[in-house]
Amino acid sequence: MDGAAAALFAAGIAARTQGKILWIVTRTDLFAPALAQVGLAPDRLIHVEAGDEKALLACFEEGLRHGGPGAVVAETARLSMTASRRLQLAAEGTNTIGIALRRWRRQSEAGDFGQPTASVTRWRVSALPSTPLPVPGVGRARWLVELIRARAGESADFEVEACDAKGRIALPAKVAHRPPQKEVGRRIASV
Repeated sequence: MDGAAAALFAAGIAARTQGKILWIVTRTDLFAPALAQVGLAPDRLIHVEAGDEKALLACFEEGLRHGGPGAVVAETARLSMTASRRLQLAAEGTNTIGIALRRWRRQSEAGDFGQPTASVTRWRVSALPSTPLPVPGVGRARWLVELIRARAGESADFEVEACDAKGRIALPAKVAHRPPQKEVGRRIASV
């Protein structure tokens, strides 16, 4: 549903790394101006269009094993435990960040979303309404970023403002300047 928000979140993470960014897709809908707005300059981006999911995963693994890129981002519909384990092992030997963006064309393809993977962390990014501005216009985009899984860690939810031109996310003003909350069950970073 919120594939664009997730792609911009991943681009912001990749923008903060050093070196080129390898971005692998099976669909031709990557919008470079939007990536540039969150800090990922076009001259750092290596765009690869894979013919199918199998070729995409092969390119993803090879990019991670190479170790040259700052990050490798792959927009995939399916990610099995076996494939994710291969990717995790490939990434462990290098300083390259691997980001698997789960994007589906149809809701029926999302059936394996809850299945376990070997990923160190698992996130879900959803779009939220922008913060209203004092004058009519479009405000900075906001996201609900959910840490669903973290090895040896707890899950958490964060309400953040979208990446700026340097790839940095921010807490909305109402969250950043509020009194501390008591922790109850699952931690909530904002109200």
